[in-house]
Amino acid sequence: MDEKQNVSRAAGVIGLATLISRILGFVRDMVIAWFFGAGRLSDAFFVAFRIPNLLRRLFAEGTLSMAFVPVFTEQMSRHGREEAFALARSALRMLSIVLAGISIAGIAGAPWIVTVVAPGFTGAKFALTVTLTRVMFPYIICICLVALCMGILNALGHFAAPALAPVFLNLAMIGSVLFIAPHLDTPVFGLAIGVLVGGVLQLALQVPFLIRKGIGIRKKAPLWHPALKRVALLMGPAVFGAAVYQVNILVGTLLASLLAEGSVSYLYYADRLVQFPLGIFAISTAVAVLPSLSRQAAANDFNALEDTFLYAMNLTFFITIPAMAGLIVMREPIVGLLFMRGEFDLQSMQMTAYALFYYSVGLWAFSSVRIVVSTFYALQDTKTPVKMATYSIIANIALGVILMGPLGHGGLALATSLGSMLNFLLLSAVLQKRLGGLRWKKIVVSTGKTMINSIIMGLGLVGWLALFPPDYAGAELHLLANVFAAVIAGIIIYGVCAAILQRDEFKAFFSTVKRH
Repeated sequence: MDEKQNVSRAAGVIGLATLISRILGFVRDMVIAWFFGAGRLSDAFFVAFRIPNLLRRLFAEGTLSMAFVPVFTEQMSRHGREEAFALARSALRMLSIVLAGISIAGIAGAPWIVTVVAPGFTGAKFALTVTLTRVMFPYIICICLVALCMGILNALGHFAAPALAPVFLNLAMIGSVLFIAPHLDTPVFGLAIGVLVGGVLQLALQVPFLIRKGIGIRKKAPLWHPALKRVALLMGPAVFGAAVYQVNILVGTLLASLLAEGSVSYLYYADRLVQFPLGIFAISTAVAVLPSLSRQAAANDFNALEDTFLYAMNLTFFITIPAMAGLIVMREPIVGLLFMRGEFDLQSMQMTAYALFYYSVGLWAFSSVRIVVSTFYALQDTKTPVKMATYSIIANIALGVILMGPLGHGGLALATSLGSMLNFLLLSAVLQKRLGGLRWKKIVVSTGKTMINSIIMGLGLVGWLALFPPDYAGAELHLLANVFAAVIAGIIIYGVCAAILQRDEFKAFFSTVKRH
């Protein structure tokens, strides 16, 4: 099996597991929206949850996994599996100690953290957010260890267990809302308890697979393996670089706390919808492609590396550009179907859809940045992503301040999209020089066809909504049937257009679906 087939197969496994997780994630958010709506309790929880979640992105999935996989792969290639496994055991033990210290510091410093993240929160809302932050901060211990396990298992060719881990978090949070929250004086604390339970379950899932792969968690290994220094050096500057999207979202949260009540929640729900296609395919492809790119970089086979990079980019655009068009056209019906019940009223739906429009504009950039950053990590270059990310974050902050006045929370979503676009352009320019030129013509031609197909699909969806306008005040089953039929129609239109143009990406995607 060549590297393109490896990438397609791994992306298919991760994508399928992520699809299950995302569906449950929507069920989770529907339950949260139904029970808490968009107000003081939900604002406080989302800010408190975003803090450990951001640390997970910064120190775990965004950096730790991507910094660890190239070094671990190189150890296996040059020194054998036993030496690589010793590195894995050392990393697990050292990371546990570091995370315990970070968790203690986070609990103690929660008031200062909340002040920085949500300066607009005062009084009882501020106090509630601080307490929730303290309750959920230990979640970072479990989830960062899960991220390291993901790096180890992915490098060994196993992708299913790490990709399925979020399923357990979603189940725990849904269960906590239904069975714990109603019995507490402050129900939102039940949701925080669900986060902790979910973290423990996610970590427990990884252990049997590590043992099956021969890691031998209980075997002796030095607390500090020499190769950990290189992992740390790669990881250090990359704390900003690989997690620029999450940092930009955090900036949006900070500024949103200064706007009308509910703005934080509107941005959160809209971001969750963007994360659906982003997680199922773009992030899945980035995770799947990293081991292949790392092997090619370790062998100094840069021609093969370029081929794999171009393949991953074309495949990513093939899915995310039509997803972008679909979200833009169907934003209100989708938000209404998923969230409009209980405390989440018509105005909440419209405000969330408003944010979703501006997030959707940047979906192609959020997705492509993941692939470009994975390529830099495979080359063991983390300095370039952090430099470009710094420029992007500065632009996001400036644009957010400028746009939040005329566009409200929608301006913050647009600033995030524009910041990611800038990040992609800067990273691509540097990668072009680093590899001595890239065959961008192949990407441009492929993406042009994708855009034509997506425009045709989008016009078809506009026509559908004109013929069958959604009734938000009617029966929920009718809205479900309307949205489901529109989505199926959009997929058929796009698939037919792609097949007519004889897209290589269509063939690759179809073969991946058949295998999985």
